[in-house]
Amino acid sequence: MRTGSSGRRATGLGVAVLAAAAGLAACSSPSGGAGSASSSQAAGGGTYTIWDPYPQYDKSSDWVKLLESCGTQAGVKVERTGYDTSDLTNKALLAAQQGNSPDVLIVDNPVVSTLAEAGVLTTTEENKLDVSSIAPNLLAAGQLGGKTYGVPIGANTLALYYNKEVLKKAGVDAAGIKDWASLTAALEKVKAAGKKGITFSAIGTEEGSFQFLPWFWGSGANLTKLDSPEGVSAVALWADWLKKGYAPNSVINNTQTTSWQEFAGGDYAFAENGTWQLANAKKTGFDYGIIPIPGKDGGTAPAPTGGEFVSIPVQSDTARYATSQKLVSCLTSTGNSLSTTTTLSYIAPTEAVQAKQVEQNPELKVWVEAVKAAKGRTSDNLGTKYPKISEPMWGAVQAALSGSTSAQEAMAAAQTAAANATR
Repeated sequence: MRTGSSGRRATGLGVAVLAAAAGLAACSSPSGGAGSASSSQAAGGGTYTIWDPYPQYDKSSDWVKLLESCGTQAGVKVERTGYDTSDLTNKALLAAQQGNSPDVLIVDNPVVSTLAEAGVLTTTEENKLDVSSIAPNLLAAGQLGGKTYGVPIGANTLALYYNKEVLKKAGVDAAGIKDWASLTAALEKVKAAGKKGITFSAIGTEEGSFQFLPWFWGSGANLTKLDSPEGVSAVALWADWLKKGYAPNSVINNTQTTSWQEFAGGDYAFAENGTWQLANAKKTGFDYGIIPIPGKDGGTAPAPTGGEFVSIPVQSDTARYATSQKLVSCLTSTGNSLSTTTTLSYIAPTEAVQAKQVEQNPELKVWVEAVKAAKGRTSDNLGTKYPKISEPMWGAVQAALSGSTSAQEAMAAAQTAAANATR
């Protein structure tokens, strides 16, 4: 599919900016400063521009060295700029509107559908990018209308960290936690032993939705029907935990960072958090373990995927695509994937590299399992409808947890709002 016509691009961008502003934030990269990218096309045919959401990596980093190495292999010079995730989305939309897009764009996976709908991105089929070895559930986050708009560079997701000493004192075996009932029973024992149960982020932003989704999807619910009995049961689970003191009231305002800080204090049995906290877990000073988030009736709950896609934006000079394809293929190749995902703290998108990761670090096994069960927030062809569903959903969770309304009433109101917004 060719999406480069100026008419299509201009009409799509207004909607896309609104979608981007809705807070599509994954748990991928820390914020930071960024340089100017105004020289992107002015630099000449021998220079190819790459924009990424990793401003924390400077020229001396392994990441930037990989970008430069891929440029060398493709016979061009790479000019790279790192932006904060939310800033990058808006800059990509503006650049497309001005006909000044970078040659390669690396963006948070929920943003792919926003940019694709706006006509900003080319498809993998168009540029002959091989995605045959990529896990289908990860690839789905970059698909819209049956077409794929990039290659995932890696993924992260959520699981449950636990404090081994707290569980031991409460007489809880983490291996026995297989479903919601066994987890709730464990929390009851922990509280009875004088410790704290579980902490998570239920803040009224996309971060709250991100943390709620494993429970929502793990109930068997679907985002197109927020007020299904399954969806209501997920909100009721969290609300009941707060009511019984198994989770603190602070979760209503917790970000994933503040939730982690509560767990790191040493009094909590469990914390819902992501792959990106592994390094911090080693600094807590206590023994910890990790288990998948359980589904309501057992199994691993589908948690949302974080992570980025490497895409090729639409260019007026289509002759540039051949080299851009070489750059993307290099960045996402099996040979580079192990070092890239290690640098970015991700699980690789292919089984072959996942196996190598676990071989090097057995602690990643639970994360590989979680990623295999995960799904993209914009999957199921939701695309840009997702943020219009997510916002009323996180509002419903907030209302139920605060006690201002029942889980049923909160999700019924959320479903009405989402249905009106996505018509």
